[in-house]
Amino acid sequence: MCLHIKDGLLVAQEADHLNIDTPEQLRIHSIETFGTHDGPGIRMVVFTQGCQFRCLYCANPDTLDVHGGRFVGIEEIVQRAVREKPYFGRKGGVTVSGGEPTLQRTKLLTLFRRLHEEGINTALDSNGKLLNDDVKALYAETDYLLLDVKHFDDEWHHKITGLTNKSVLKCAEYRESTGKAMWLRYVLVPGWSDQEEHLHALGNHFKDYQSIQKIEIQPYHVLGVHKWEGLGMKYKLKGVEPPTKEQVKKAADIFGQYFKEVKVN
Repeated sequence: MCLHIKDGLLVAQEADHLNIDTPEQLRIHSIETFGTHDGPGIRMVVFTQGCQFRCLYCANPDTLDVHGGRFVGIEEIVQRAVREKPYFGRKGGVTVSGGEPTLQRTKLLTLFRRLHEEGINTALDSNGKLLNDDVKALYAETDYLLLDVKHFDDEWHHKITGLTNKSVLKCAEYRESTGKAMWLRYVLVPGWSDQEEHLHALGNHFKDYQSIQKIEIQPYHVLGVHKWEGLGMKYKLKGVEPPTKEQVKKAADIFGQYFKEVKVN
């Protein structure tokens, strides 16, 4: 995927795979330890590089470019996770986030299999853009799928991400068919993703899913705006304020009618 700045905006040709010549390496942005908001327990979080969505509120626009980041060996990641395993406890493990991890799905399949060999559970934080045989194979090695639903309404999803949400819903449907654990994640942006009718529609759509353990509300914040400015990119949500406690509570109350657990991150 070619990526450049045009008229102050990040422009990219969509790609569904990030080619890497060396299959034993991942292209990553960074690795964080002691993560507590990226799956169950304490986790090591690997942020991969490259993403197809262009979310207006992206807090890490430096992860969008598929040519950015650095290469790191899969076995190096595994051994680092093994060293941190004593801190994971019973629930913790490794989460791969992004960017969008499924751009490197075949490499992640190797990583997740190795982690399972070491007795470490796996979580995948994905935007749900892709669903093919390789992604399904990766899902089979994924203990927890953290599926980011940017908006339930397709028109609004286009406005926020530049792309449709149809693939996201297909990913959720497929995950449900496997019976494996899934968490939904929803960024609450005033005026963009807090419309009551669409929150109810999302809840109604997913209310009978048995694989969904919880939905996490992630209140919109502006902590990443300086990154957009540093990259010479136009931040199109300037002036949009984070949701108030009352707005977050209203969304949580609505989701609480449909999901067994609602968490605010």
